Amino acid sequence: MLAEEGNRYTVSNYSDQFDETKFFSLLKNRGYNQSSNLGEVLKALESWRNEYSNLSLYNECDKYCAGDFRDLILAYNSIHGYISLMVCLFGSLANALNVAVLTRRDLASVPINRLLKWLAVADVFVMLEYVPFSIYRYLLLPGQQEWPHSWAVYTLFHMHFTQILHTASILLTLSLAVWRYLAIKYPSHSASFCTDRRCSIAILSSFVLPPILCIPSYFVFTIHKDFTVDKSDNTPKKVYYVDSDHDGYLYQINFWVHAVLIKLLPCFILTLISAWLIRALYRANNRKKALKGYNACQTTTIVNGDKNIFIRKSAKRSKAEKRTDRTTKMLVAVLLLFLMTEFPQGILGLLSGILGRCFFKRCYNLFGELMDALALLNGAINFVLYCSMSRQFRTTFGHMIRNKCVTAQRTNSNTELQTTYV
Repeated sequence: MLAEEGNRYTVSNYSDQFDETKFFSLLKNRGYNQSSNLGEVLKALESWRNEYSNLSLYNECDKYCAGDFRDLILAYNSIHGYISLMVCLFGSLANALNVAVLTRRDLASVPINRLLKWLAVADVFVMLEYVPFSIYRYLLLPGQQEWPHSWAVYTLFHMHFTQILHTASILLTLSLAVWRYLAIKYPSHSASFCTDRRCSIAILSSFVLPPILCIPSYFVFTIHKDFTVDKSDNTPKKVYYVDSDHDGYLYQINFWVHAVLIKLLPCFILTLISAWLIRALYRANNRKKALKGYNACQTTTIVNGDKNIFIRKSAKRSKAEKRTDRTTKMLVAVLLLFLMTEFPQGILGLLSGILGRCFFKRCYNLFGELMDALALLNGAINFVLYCSMSRQFRTTFGHMIRNKCVTAQRTNSNTELQTTYV
């Protein structure tokens, strides 16, 4: 999720042209306790403000993220609420199944599976919380003229909650990559490096550090109050929304912490580790091909009377080696999918810190919904990766489903017997 998510929910602007004659006439003929006159004055002031703010920002900001591509992203943003809702519902179920499978006795003892389990826990809480937010923000709120204070409070909570848990997912993914790197790079010392105690420390650190790293955003983003005018009856409406305080160094510090420390630095480390793991898999595949060629040429001759019998020796790779390669491939797929979703966010955040507020308003906010969808999809698709690339996960999941079905059948049969004999 995005640290600057609250900035996307600003007050709607009206494009009415400012009429100075009408404005001064309203001030001259204003009456007391007349809400219609007050509404007209507020509407005129808002039009004046929008007109001159748009003129001052047009030449400076309109150079960023313009053209047909912008229209395409805006078209997606109009349906983001429905897509994110479907992804969250599927992802919540999928991650709940991940937790159920990875807590089984034959899988829970492996440190890698413990990291994957807590990664699923973080993702499922993010998606469960995103469901009511998506329903209200994208399905209910657009039709409202007045945005209540409770909505702004929930938006602020949603922004910090998703940022903290998504940062925890980033740290858990980084721990997975480092863990696998140590296990393959130093196989003789992996038992001493990758202990249960160190795994517990990595998990605990992944959930303790995010609230500390996100401290700047707690002070940067606050609830703001504004007024808008309902065009139907010209009555002023209160609007509460979350926005950032743009002045001071804390605003820039928050950008740099979010873009560099939380996004780009883990992505850089994961890129190096993923490249090394892919190289290790490539070498293992070459060794496998060489072994097959060597076994094809190596034969044993047995003399049986006048006939020579050629017997080819077969040396298959051990089950442990095959399981290691499958696990590595699965983790590489998880890491690459993670990099595809996190790198764009980090780069956009970095450019926002370098190019300033214009780029943030024109580009970062534009891609906000799309980046949210990619992050949610990244958390939802892990179950599919585990099932397709891990035989042990598939086997355990199949046993769990069969046991549930057998238990349900036994319960139904017992109920039928009791009903019959009664």
